[in-house]
Amino acid sequence: MADSKTDKAARPPQAKAAHPPRERKGWLTRLRPGVRSDIKKGDTPENLWVKDPESGEMLYRPDLEAALWVTPSGHHMRIGAAARLRFTFDDGQFERIASPNVVEDPLNFPDERPYKERLAAARKATGEQDSMAAGFGRVAGQPVVVIVQDFSFMGGSLGMGAGETFVKAAQEAVRREVPLVIFTASGGARMQEGTLSLMQMARTTLAVNEVKAAGLPYVVVLTDPTTGGVLASYAMLGDIHLAEPKATIGFSGRRVIEQTIRETLPPGFQTSEFLVERGVVDRVVTRSELPAVLGSILRTLMMGRSRLSAA
Repeated sequence: MADSKTDKAARPPQAKAAHPPRERKGWLTRLRPGVRSDIKKGDTPENLWVKDPESGEMLYRPDLEAALWVTPSGHHMRIGAAARLRFTFDDGQFERIASPNVVEDPLNFPDERPYKERLAAARKATGEQDSMAAGFGRVAGQPVVVIVQDFSFMGGSLGMGAGETFVKAAQEAVRREVPLVIFTASGGARMQEGTLSLMQMARTTLAVNEVKAAGLPYVVVLTDPTTGGVLASYAMLGDIHLAEPKATIGFSGRRVIEQTIRETLPPGFQTSEFLVERGVVDRVVTRSELPAVLGSILRTLMMGRSRLSAA
């Protein structure tokens, strides 16, 4: 009789039955079987969902676009120049005012990344020539020239290109005898252009004076954020100052001010609501209401001009 241990050792081990790999199913597949076959790769954009910076809620991008990029919590997200112009003008119809060409990198600014490359990257990302764009059209029926600063273009920084666009838009307003409106959004002057950037503060101020000398309204809409040299020049020269809710508006940052004066600043400091209470801003207006409010203000101001002309 064979030894049971020897007999077991002599027999080859039986191969385990192979099992097909189990298909991993996501929550969407569990809700509706076969949904994966309905969705082809590349059909859905990567940025289909956008996070609300204030509440942290994930929002469906088409719904957010329909709400003019204002979240359910009331947070007004930053938008580009093209979207701002489209939202502001009646039926999204307007005539673009071409931005003048300027010398690029006039100082040959030394940096980790060449200034010309930064400009090229910003133009590719935004589709704009510089941080300012302008257009002519009607807002609530009132003809007007509108300038928009795009914060996504190098922080909306003020440089030669932006300054030239502002001056040309102001000249167009005078030539067409229509009001001038600007939506500001900037971190200040553009350091890559040094003193040439700071000179735009004076040039834009002179352009505003030309608009006012022609008896035309100049209205400023402060959006998040408006700071630095922009606030110290044309952003504070309007006949009327409007602002979007909870926009940051100030010359320097809160931390810098607190370290300088060695005092704790009050809650909500440098927000549009805080500045309305202190008379710096005339009114806080939601994005959806802005065209109607602007149209009403501009018609009233232009009415006064018509009376002066008749007299």
